[in-house]
Amino acid sequence: MTNPLGNPNRNRPGLPTPPSGWPVGSYPTYAEAQKAVDFLADNQFPVENVTIVGVDLMQVERVLYRLTWGKVIGGGVISGAWLGLFLGLLLSLFTSGGAIGPLIVGLVGGVIFGLISASIPYAATRGQRDFASTMQLVAGRYDVLCEPKAAEQARDMLARLAI
Repeated sequence: MTNPLGNPNRNRPGLPTPPSGWPVGSYPTYAEAQKAVDFLADNQFPVENVTIVGVDLMQVERVLYRLTWGKVIGGGVISGAWLGLFLGLLLSLFTSGGAIGPLIVGLVGGVIFGLISASIPYAATRGQRDFASTMQLVAGRYDVLCEPKAAEQARDMLARLAI
């Protein structure tokens, strides 16, 4: 099966397949690998032959702060209030009795909804996860691969690039 770009040798980009090609550069950050590919593109290199591959992947969870009932309830109230105000504003556009009534109903309903939707999941953890965090997928290095037919040219071009 050929991909939509007409190149029968490359798999469709959305399917999970291992990358192919010869390494033409290795960089400690994604920004540097991106700069290398941008350099190739700026110099009229056929970049459709190039792939950036993150190697030595790590899942990094950065802890932001300790969760307490006060923070959970406060966050639920605030997010619920915003949602309620938005819904109240929308409702006020379709009612003829004024804007204050729908805004108050939306605000109160949103606060109640926010309290419930924040408190139940936190209570269900029973103290097993009393912190908030963010998750990232990070690579130890980023390799730039190129199809064999153009790899030597890419390697020579990247040798001139000072990152």
